[in-house]
Amino acid sequence: LGRLATKVSGLLMGKGKPTFADHMDSGDFVIIVNAGKLVVTGDRLLSKRYHSHSGHPGGYKQEVLGDLLQRKPTEAIRRAVKGMLPKTKLATAQIRKLKIYAGAEHPHAPQRPEPLA
Repeated sequence: LGRLATKVSGLLMGKGKPTFADHMDSGDFVIIVNAGKLVVTGDRLLSKRYHSHSGHPGGYKQEVLGDLLQRKPTEAIRRAVKGMLPKTKLATAQIRKLKIYAGAEHPHAPQRPEPLA
């Protein structure tokens, strides 16, 4: 999960391009397929926790990675990538360029995406 997220975040930011500038959005669109087949090593399925708070009393929620993958497998990848993007306004535009699908099918075939491996 982490190795995938680092590679994807670099592509979204445009780090490999000669025209890279950290104040401009020069990244590429990234399509991730088969997110439902994500494999994590060790006991991460039970030990890694995601948490949020609504701001209201009693609004603290936490969820383990295993439950998140069963409920919404694309969300774990999106959160990992979002955590590796810069914490600026550009991150919102960059995360919009990330398309994640649980299965092998995606509606972006007319754009002829290039597989990265």
